[in-house]
Amino acid sequence: MNSAPALPGQLEPGTLRLVPLGGLGEVGRNMTVFELNGKLLIVDCGVLFPEEHQPGVDLILPDFSPIRERLDQVLAVVLTHGHEDHIGAVPYLLRLRDDIPLIGSGLTLALVEAKLKEHGISPMTLEVSEGRREQLGPFGLEFIAVNHSIPDALAVAIRSEAGIVLHTGDFKMDQLPLDDRITDLRAFARLGEEGVSLFMPDSTNADVPGFTPTERTIGPVLENVIAKAPRRVIVASFSSHVHRVQQVLDAAQANGRKVCFMGRSMVRNMTIAADLGYLKVPEGVLVEVKKAMTLPDDKVVFMSTGSQGEPMAVLARMANLDHQIEIGRGDTVILASSLIPGNENAVYRVINGLAKLGATVIHKGNAQVHVSGHAASGELLYCYNIVKPKNVLPIHGEYRHLTSNQALAIETGISEEHTFVVENGTVLDMKLGEVRISGQLELGHVYVDGSTVGEITEADLKDRRILAEEGFISIFVAIDPQTGKTIVGPEIQARGFAEDESVFEDVIPQIVRALHDAAENGTRDTQAFSQVVRRTVGRWVNTQHRRRPMIVPVVIEA
Repeated sequence: MNSAPALPGQLEPGTLRLVPLGGLGEVGRNMTVFELNGKLLIVDCGVLFPEEHQPGVDLILPDFSPIRERLDQVLAVVLTHGHEDHIGAVPYLLRLRDDIPLIGSGLTLALVEAKLKEHGISPMTLEVSEGRREQLGPFGLEFIAVNHSIPDALAVAIRSEAGIVLHTGDFKMDQLPLDDRITDLRAFARLGEEGVSLFMPDSTNADVPGFTPTERTIGPVLENVIAKAPRRVIVASFSSHVHRVQQVLDAAQANGRKVCFMGRSMVRNMTIAADLGYLKVPEGVLVEVKKAMTLPDDKVVFMSTGSQGEPMAVLARMANLDHQIEIGRGDTVILASSLIPGNENAVYRVINGLAKLGATVIHKGNAQVHVSGHAASGELLYCYNIVKPKNVLPIHGEYRHLTSNQALAIETGISEEHTFVVENGTVLDMKLGEVRISGQLELGHVYVDGSTVGEITEADLKDRRILAEEGFISIFVAIDPQTGKTIVGPEIQARGFAEDESVFEDVIPQIVRALHDAAENGTRDTQAFSQVVRRTVGRWVNTQHRRRPMIVPVVIEA
C-alpha cells in the first residue's frame, strides 16, 4: 500500500482533489468527493450493512465530516445505479442540505426518490441516460451505459482541466444481458483515445479468474428447480435485483404458478420497476399475500427479501418461525444472490434453520441460481487494454480485491507507481494528468441505530459485545466512608453469567475486605470505592471463571 502524509496541503487552482469517503477496504458505503476550484462533486452515497461484531446497528454511513461545513459548495451527487451500497446514505446527506441536486438514470432516481419520501424529503433531480453530457461548474460529465445486476447502471467520465477521470461504478461485461443493454466498450475506447488520466474500476471480482457468466444461464436453472419443487417455492434475492425477479416471474409462469412479493422493499422496488417498464409482469401471474395463502402449495412462488441473512428480513423470520409462512418439509427455498463479505455466518445460520425445518435449500454453492454483477479479472483486463489509463485507483472492494485489481493493471503495462491502493480518507491530487497522494484524513464509522445517527460509538459497541458474549454483573453496597465498613450488601445480581448466584459467595468477603483496606489507606470518595469493587470483582471473575463480563458497581454512603 502507498504511504500517505498526515494532512493534505492547500489545493492549488487547476488541481483536482479526490477523497474516497467509503467503499475502499469494504463492500459498501461507496462515496467519492471530487474538488476543483472551490467546487465539490460527489459520486455515489451508499451504506454499509453491519456485521455480527456491530450488534444493534441498522446501517453504517460514510463519514461526512470532511464536507459537512462545505455543503454549499456541492454542485451535485451523481448516482451510478440504484443499489443500497450506492444510494442508501443519500437521505442522511440530504438531511444536512436538502437541495443538493441528484443526477442519475430513471430507475436509479425513482428508487432514491421513494427512499427519500419516507424521510419527508423532495429532492432536486436531473435524469440522465447513456450518451448524455452535462457541465456542472468546472466538471464536464459524460454518462456511459454499463451492465450490472440492476438496470440503468451508468459509468461517468469526469472531464476537467486536470484531466479525464473514468469512474465505472459497478459493472460487468455480460454479452447477452436480459435487457440487451451491454457495457459500452466503444465509449471506453473513445475515452482511451482521448486520454484517461485516472481510471477508477470496480474491484469486487478482481480476484475471480475468467469472465462472469451471463445472466441468461440463470433462467433455465430457476425454471427447472421450480418445475421439480413438490410444494411451495420461496426465492430470496436483493430487493432491487430486477433481472432476477424477472426470471422468477417467467419461470413461475412457465410452471403454472403465481408469484407473491414479500417484504416492504421488494414490493416497493418492483412496483417502481414495473411502472417504469423495467419489469415485465406476465398477465395474471402476480397475486397479493391474502390470495397466495389460499393457493395450493404447488401453485405459488414467494419472492422475498433476506438473501443476506438479515435478521428482520422475510427469510430469516421464516427460518425463526416468526412469519405467516411456516416453512415445512417439501418446501424449496432458493437463495438467488451471492454472499456479501461479512454476511457468511448470518446466511448459513438462516440456511441451517430452513434445512432443520425440512426445506430444500438451493443456493449458489449447489446450483447455478445466481451470477455476479461485477466484472471478473478477464473483463477488467479487457478494460485496461481498451482504456489504457495513465493512472489507476481501484475502487469498491476489500483490500484483497483492490490489490488484485492493481495487479491486473500492472500486468497490462501500467507502472506500479501509477497505481494507487489506498483507504477511505486518503487524499489524491491530480494536475495535468499526474496523480499523487497528498494526505490522509481520519474517518470513522457513522452508525445508524434506530432513530439515532452517529451517536453510537465504538465504545458502545464494545459494551454491547461484552454484554452479549460475557454477561453482566452489578454490585450494590452501602458503606461508612470513614471506616469502609459495609452497612448494606454487597448485593450481587448477574445476567448471562451464571444461573446459580451462590457462585458469588466466594467474592463477597473479598469485596468487604477491599473496601475496608481502601478506607484504611485514605479513600473517602464513593467513585473511588466503586473502582475498588470493580477491580476486586474483575480480578476474581477473570481468575476463577476466565470471563470478562460488564461489571457495574454502585457504592453509596450509608
